[in-house]
Amino acid sequence: MAEGSNTVHSPLVTYASMLSLLTLCPPFVIFLWYTMVHADGSVSQTMAYLYHNGLRGFVDIWPPPSATAFKLIGSYAAFEAALQLLLPGKTVYGPISPTGNQPVYKANGVAAYVVTLVTYIALWWFGIFNPTVVYDHLGEIFSALIIGSFIFCIVLYIKGCVAPSSSDSGSSGNIIIDFYWGMELYPRIGKHFDIKVFTNCRFGMMSWAVLAVTYCIKQYEKNGTIADSMLVNTALMLAYVTKFFWWEAGYWNTMDIAHDRAGFYICWGCLVWVPSVYTSPGMYLVNHPVHLGTQLAVYILVAGMLCIYINYDCDRQRQEFRRKNGKCLVWGKAPSKIVASYTTTSGETKTSLLLTSGWWGLARHFHYVPEILAAFFWTVPALFNHFLPYFYVIFLTILLVDRAKRDDDRCRSKYGKYWKLYCEKVPYRIVPGIC
Repeated sequence: MAEGSNTVHSPLVTYASMLSLLTLCPPFVIFLWYTMVHADGSVSQTMAYLYHNGLRGFVDIWPPPSATAFKLIGSYAAFEAALQLLLPGKTVYGPISPTGNQPVYKANGVAAYVVTLVTYIALWWFGIFNPTVVYDHLGEIFSALIIGSFIFCIVLYIKGCVAPSSSDSGSSGNIIIDFYWGMELYPRIGKHFDIKVFTNCRFGMMSWAVLAVTYCIKQYEKNGTIADSMLVNTALMLAYVTKFFWWEAGYWNTMDIAHDRAGFYICWGCLVWVPSVYTSPGMYLVNHPVHLGTQLAVYILVAGMLCIYINYDCDRQRQEFRRKNGKCLVWGKAPSKIVASYTTTSGETKTSLLLTSGWWGLARHFHYVPEILAAFFWTVPALFNHFLPYFYVIFLTILLVDRAKRDDDRCRSKYGKYWKLYCEKVPYRIVPGIC
């Protein structure tokens, strides 16, 4: 198997992860939705219901996917696919892969994001479509996504076996690992439609913004007003998603796109987990408006915006450093760096610059700190009556700690002694002075 397989977990951990995703995550998505929408956000209330009704109780709360749900998902997916293909954008080149391929992208994410939100709000404003329909069928939508995304991942696996898009593909010899981690690094339909850009960015991340707006509109239509807690939550989540699309071309250089293959792990996660779990604080606030008061609302908003900016500035700093080949200023000074050489799978020797100053001198993955804090600040408007709204913050922390370890393992394998030198210069993995 090409580079990428030796950076993921062992087969045993892979089997455990896949079994967990298949058996625990789908019912948890429904559990989360039901608790937020129908059980006042109370885990104990839902658990009491399930305890008294057993398996039958869980079957009863799991809404079957409906025709309306599939129509809404299909319309949304088709609209985003059309924007990805048809909107103009600057040509951007991704990193050269281990086999020498360099993916070419059309950077039109900001345009797609603006068109999506303007269209969605305009449809509501002019009475053409009411977004509350999405909220009212949310359980059915999540149920349809769970099933449809699993089928999509099977098709993706078959495509990798019979019609891979490039030489950045291959089998580990283990069907379970291939399905879970993926067969292809850059699967495409035709020459121009990149599947991972669609699943990760245009479906997953875009749905985050669309659902944030949906929850806001639902609360307004239900109560005739929008609570300041919902406004803070929505503003921070939209700011984060806006930052994402502004930086989308940089995202195409990250582990998700440039190293992780398009398998069940990442694709099912983006198609199901992002719309359901990532948006869950807003889902809770629809029926549980909290009145923070102007002063507290402003404090939370400013703190969250600051974290989002720092997270963006970390990525911007490294991106500019790479683009200018180290010939730039970092915090007003010439950057310190390590020139690391490595050997590709074809035997070529190449060099990379590892930034060791600025944000990247604090810790090797310091940018995860403001990202986790931002998630906390758009959740804290729900206050602390219930634990479940904070599930995303906990999940994100676990996810990013794992990702930091995987990225370190990959870089250690790639750069060898240079990575050891880098770790000596930047000893902390995520939190400066702690770990």
